[in-house]
Amino acid sequence: MKPTKTRPWLLNILIVVTLLVVAIAYTAHVKNWTKIEKDSFQILSGIYFLEIPFAELDSISMVKKIPSLERINGFSVKETEKGVFKDSIGEKKVYVYVDKLSQPKIRVVYQDSLQLFLNFSDSTETKATYDFLAQKINLAKE
Repeated sequence: MKPTKTRPWLLNILIVVTLLVVAIAYTAHVKNWTKIEKDSFQILSGIYFLEIPFAELDSISMVKKIPSLERINGFSVKETEKGVFKDSIGEKKVYVYVDKLSQPKIRVVYQDSLQLFLNFSDSTETKATYDFLAQKINLAKE
């Protein structure tokens, strides 16, 4: 009788762990995850996390295009653009969390000069987020 060959258990565990890590990374990058706290707005997009206190919001607008920026780190895949960029004029950091480049983006200026460009695959979610942040800025100015 021939002995049956079995795959080493360590290799099986390594394969399962690798698949789990890939699944978690994909889920984190596939869309922008937002959370609204009592006094701040949080964005998780893959490995990028940003928290903006409502008190630090300066202005908000909808734009069709992102200006020309130099990428510090991040990635672009088809219509997705995510990462940290550098403004060519002011050398300030610009955070870009765009799920769909062809749709309008929310441009948020906070802490006097830092910028964030954000949108979602669903344009109604983008519009709702814009309306919410615009309301928070108006409440802060009153």
